[in-house]
Amino acid sequence: MAESVASGPDWRRWTTSFLATALALVAILFGFIAVLDPFGLRVSAGQAARPLMDLNQRFMYPQLVRSGRFDAAVFGTSTMRLLDPAILSQGFGASVVNLAMNAATPWEQLQMEQFFARKTSVPKAVIWGIDQLWCAPDATAPEKRLTPRPFPPWLYDDKIWNDWPELINLTTLEIAGRLLAHRFGLLPERIRGDGYEVFTPPEAQYDLARARFHLFQGSGGVAPDLAPIMPPAAVLAAEQASWRFPALDWLDAALAALPAATRKLIVLPPVHLGGLPREGSAGWQRYAACKAELGALAAKHGATIVDYAHASPITRDDSNYWDPLHFRLPIARRVEGDLIAVANGAQPQADGAANVSKPIR
Repeated sequence: MAESVASGPDWRRWTTSFLATALALVAILFGFIAVLDPFGLRVSAGQAARPLMDLNQRFMYPQLVRSGRFDAAVFGTSTMRLLDPAILSQGFGASVVNLAMNAATPWEQLQMEQFFARKTSVPKAVIWGIDQLWCAPDATAPEKRLTPRPFPPWLYDDKIWNDWPELINLTTLEIAGRLLAHRFGLLPERIRGDGYEVFTPPEAQYDLARARFHLFQGSGGVAPDLAPIMPPAAVLAAEQASWRFPALDWLDAALAALPAATRKLIVLPPVHLGGLPREGSAGWQRYAACKAELGALAAKHGATIVDYAHASPITRDDSNYWDPLHFRLPIARRVEGDLIAVANGAQPQADGAANVSKPIR
């Protein structure tokens, strides 16, 4: 005869023991995460941020802001991430942090900028890379606010109590493990302590043929005709009147909230010419209208625009790029030099690559 199932008291004891063990394990793991604190929840002004051990900048960067170490910042997408804040700090006479994030939507950039502005009493400078995403007619739509990369809104508010429960997951446990390994000298930082990372391949590995494959992948590997369309495409006045750039309202409000003493630089990054609408096309005319509205907005708030998003010796030269969006390190050094010159009342290099729009005072 088969043995009978466990009696009621035995089953209850087993269940109680299992639950107690599981709760103890969760408590131990949570304690491990809390002690390592990989997102720097306990960091406040005057305290050092934790080493940045994950590549999702959305989770890593808030602690840099909370540390109070920085009084100037770079915002934008990956088109701004190669700007070295150590170089900018010297030229701007400020302590610069690079808070640009891969594929950041305008909404995500706004969360980062507002957090920085709220935590920094008087920011000395804001350098904001505004790419074509900001000109999209649906840029403010709810479905356009996030990307497949997780974004933690709880790290960007001023509450502490709602942060800790968010840490109980395997991803945070993994990052805490990396941080522990770093403490023992087994792993390097993933991102430098001022937000800088060279995320492009090593310059020694640059291959122009491979770069052109990526540059022209959208046109079957053949370089498209980038010459201006002459005469420009006809665009009805009614269509032009319908053009809207709703994300610029967000930018307007963000700039208005900054102190008057803050130096404000708006940068249109130097993407490859093939990554811009073809001059003379309807898309180019729409982009020009967006630039005009951006110019008026910048003038209202005393901001300077440094515009690289046009045909120039930089954007025409395939060898300056890894792909349509990402330029090489020598171009990053060039842009840094231009921004430092402009911030100090001088002119950028005189080759027409940077069009500077001075603020109206």
